[in-house]
Amino acid sequence: MLKPELLELLCCPVCKSDLRYDQAARTLTCTSCARVYPIKDDIPIMLVDDDAGEQA
Repeated sequence: MLKPELLELLCCPVCKSDLRYDQAARTLTCTSCARVYPIKDDIPIMLVDDDAGEQA
């Protein structure tokens, strides 16, 4: 389980919007762009694919 203090600090690395924590699914979901970030061993994995790049 992630600490509430950590959740307050985290934001989407792509669009900087707030994240919604789903404890059962162990994910963080962006409230704006809907990207989903997994949580493994209580560590949010918030890496962005380099292949995606900016869309024209």
